[in-house]
Amino acid sequence: MRLFALEAHDLALTKLERNFERDRSDVEHLARRGYLRASTLRKRYVDELRPYVIGRESWHDQTLDLWIEAYFPDDAGQNKESQ
Repeated sequence: MRLFALEAHDLALTKLERNFERDRSDVEHLARRGYLRASTLRKRYVDELRPYVIGRESWHDQTLDLWIEAYFPDDAGQNKESQ
């Protein structure tokens, strides 16, 4: 038997659009436990998710920025300019 599961960064990005309280809580938990890196989260978003976002790109951009500011305060300004 094989079990397939999303990697932590991919799991976090699945929660980006909905952004309910439980989604933010899940992302915060993953970040605090050390399963997420802000730079990897941003890179995966820019390279792998954002090109496929239909409408509301600014919503996703802003949500990701808020998450990084809240859950990775030391990394909040990093890589934002490279978008």
